[in-house]
Amino acid sequence: MTKQKKQYSSRQASQYNKWRALFQFLVCKIGYMIRLKLVYRIEVHGLENVPKDNNYIICPNHLSSLDPPMIVAVMPRPVAFMAKKELFEIPFLRWWIDWLGAFAVNREALGPSTIKTVKIIKESKWVLGMFPEGTRGVPGEIGTPTKGFAGLARLTKCNILPVGIIGSNEVKRMPFSGKIIINIGKPIPYDKDTDMVVNKWLEEVQKLTGFKHVEKPVEAEGVK
Repeated sequence: MTKQKKQYSSRQASQYNKWRALFQFLVCKIGYMIRLKLVYRIEVHGLENVPKDNNYIICPNHLSSLDPPMIVAVMPRPVAFMAKKELFEIPFLRWWIDWLGAFAVNREALGPSTIKTVKIIKESKWVLGMFPEGTRGVPGEIGTPTKGFAGLARLTKCNILPVGIIGSNEVKRMPFSGKIIINIGKPIPYDKDTDMVVNKWLEEVQKLTGFKHVEKPVEAEGVK
């Protein structure tokens, strides 16, 4: 079990290959997108704000388990999401999210293997995706984010791409019974002042969603 945890938290450049990219494309951009269009009538605004290179970290608010594959479905590049290490302890789910490009992270602290993996992702054609709130939030609210995403942005010299998600928490199955809106903001430059970057992300995501920031205990501090 220990070896598996280390394996899924530490990635090699060779693992972000065309086969994982193809699997992610088929699952998310075709499979999930059919559901998103048929059931949720998804709308995406601000795609023109997505940089042409991969020098950015995608940072959305978080409402449901649908969010990671949905973000992958609408973004132009393959996305490698951080996932809590506990998910990699579930056999089939471990295989599934592994092949979708996710990697394990300890939410209590982002260790050296996480930082190394993030740098490897930047060197590939993929982009990093992470949820600054650390866990699913409440519709209408933006929880207190950790500083980890701002610290990783500083370490890797990547800008932050703020993304606002509205409506993904509503579980729908009937055609055209749901509504999801994704608003993509303009990139936030990385800075050594991580507090400033965190506050800027909060400000932008509130504008993109119409939600309000509600102070809550921070689950993980991450990289400062």
